[in-house]
Amino acid sequence: MRLSFSKSKNSTSLYVIEDVTEKNKRTTRIVEKLGTVKELEEKLNSQDPIKWAKEYVKELNKKEKEQNRDVLVKYSQSTQIEKGIQRSFNGGYLFLQQIYHQLGLDKINKKISSKYKFTFNLDSILSRLIYGRVLFPSSKLSTYQDSRKLLEQPKFELQHVYRALEVIAKETDFIQSELYQNSLAISKRNDHILYYDCTNYFFEIEEEDGLKQYGYSKDHKPNPIVGMGLFMDGDGIPLAFDIHNGNTNEQKTLKPLEKKILKDFELSKFIVCTDAGLSSTENRKFNDKKDRAFITTQSVKKLKSHLKAWALEPTGWHLSDKGEVFDIRLLDKDEETYEKYKLDIFYKERWIKEDGLEQKFIVTYSLKYRDYHRKIRNKQLERAAKLIETRPNDINKKNQNDFKRFISSTNVTKDGEIADKTIYGLNSDAIEKEQMYDGFYAVCTNLEEDAEVITKINHRRWEIEECFKIMKSEFKARPVYLSRDD
Repeated sequence: MRLSFSKSKNSTSLYVIEDVTEKNKRTTRIVEKLGTVKELEEKLNSQDPIKWAKEYVKELNKKEKEQNRDVLVKYSQSTQIEKGIQRSFNGGYLFLQQIYHQLGLDKINKKISSKYKFTFNLDSILSRLIYGRVLFPSSKLSTYQDSRKLLEQPKFELQHVYRALEVIAKETDFIQSELYQNSLAISKRNDHILYYDCTNYFFEIEEEDGLKQYGYSKDHKPNPIVGMGLFMDGDGIPLAFDIHNGNTNEQKTLKPLEKKILKDFELSKFIVCTDAGLSSTENRKFNDKKDRAFITTQSVKKLKSHLKAWALEPTGWHLSDKGEVFDIRLLDKDEETYEKYKLDIFYKERWIKEDGLEQKFIVTYSLKYRDYHRKIRNKQLERAAKLIETRPNDINKKNQNDFKRFISSTNVTKDGEIADKTIYGLNSDAIEKEQMYDGFYAVCTNLEEDAEVITKINHRRWEIEECFKIMKSEFKARPVYLSRDD
């Protein structure tokens, strides 16, 4: 750094400047403006401002040199580090701690603690369980051990963790409702649209016990499971969850949790969006009241014959921004037409009344979705053909989505005689029957909004599937080893 002068007609100004390199060019920049000579004379009580300024710059350079000097740290090869003393700590949880306090979880813990006579620090336990699940998901024992590596040491022992789980289980509904109310102070919640879905978690046990029952495992594990129902708001943020028996029909889990939302969250006006597996008539009627509504997917394959015929009819299709009516058979008559419409979604709609419930039935068709179906099926056909050729003895019972469903078997020859061995081949009838549904997708709703609006709302159901995926993968919520239901 050095002293610089800037002279004008009426005054001389003093600056501290330094040389810098910007964009490969050498230049100078002003570090500090000291003032004019006249101003400095008044400030310094008639002391020579030039002399003072030079000394000031000299002092600045001296301080800068001291700050940039090398510091040598001496280590002794003979000195041993004392065992059992922690010398490094993890501070990566601090950003989670900020969110934790913004959501008022510390205050929630204080309210819960006032209702019980336990002496352990519930806030310290719950916060470490949350930090651990995000940073290093593992068992409760490992989480306790890892929490000792944090900058702020835990204020509890391992046995307190297991005792706290019982309290947290009892207060789950209270915690969820309080979290929702506290979250409103941070950001506006899109709670006018709620998505609901279920998943399950398997336990490393072989016998049923309490909530842990044998049922259909979405992880395809032959172990007892517990089910979880989850409501998510329109922005993809979890709202409320509930745990139920592993052998419970998922359709029966929606109403109990929704009733909790109506009561504890004080919500009354919303749209519930579910997949076809949860769209029982009872659930639809439950949300066909007051200010509630529903949007649910509908299997085209399972429609009544007259509705299926209408849904698959190639004429009478619309685009939202065009008044013309389309015949979907002509959408790929040539490459130019295909490229023009391959990303568009066509729709048709009608009102239906079944089981005393009036609802709008919307069917969509997309070339992109059709091509996706064909791509998946072609890969399955390749696997089926390879299995017939290489390992016919492995062909056994098929399920709904198994590629083996395209394999047919016969025990007679073309002449009608009994064959010496079973003959396998691709089932052309099954393939042709499934091709009928390529590109079609259907939803039912009691809303009167345009089909485009309804299909956009339904399209975001993938986010709740993503929530489950994150919990089971990144957060390692499976398998579960805890033995008690609470």
